[in-house]
Amino acid sequence: MSKQFTASKPKRSMIAQNRKARHDFHIGDTFEAGIVLQGTEVKSLRAGRASLVDAYATVDDGEVWLREAHIPEYSHGTWTNHTARRTRKLLLNRREIDKLHRETAHTRTTIVPLALYFVDGYAKVEIALATGKKEYDKRHAIAERESQREAERALAARNRGEA
Repeated sequence: MSKQFTASKPKRSMIAQNRKARHDFHIGDTFEAGIVLQGTEVKSLRAGRASLVDAYATVDDGEVWLREAHIPEYSHGTWTNHTARRTRKLLLNRREIDKLHRETAHTRTTIVPLALYFVDGYAKVEIALATGKKEYDKRHAIAERESQREAERALAARNRGEA
């Protein structure tokens, strides 16, 4: 009897999410990028400490840079500790970098980070091309979400035989 080996999905352990980005932007194409980090940054991330609230990415001279992402200093670090809001290089394929540059240069899109996580021990960031929402778009999304909740509640009550 032979054993069959199946490819398992890579384990993805979440560090930080940018929930506000989905509220403030229309999300387009998403990309997974590696991050160039220093040793104390990795240790701080493994402790689960990071924030993507004000973060964004730019394409400069054919390279993608993550800016304003907050990875706090490692508590047991020494004089070699990193600065919390330094600019970090993102690792992408040339095709992906060219697409990001093309989209941000010619249209009113920006690159926002959506999530920061580990995949098989490597730190990754999920970035997306996004366009800003208007205030009425945000109100419409909230109203749509509320009506969806009400419909689910009514359906659940009906299935229970309450009303």
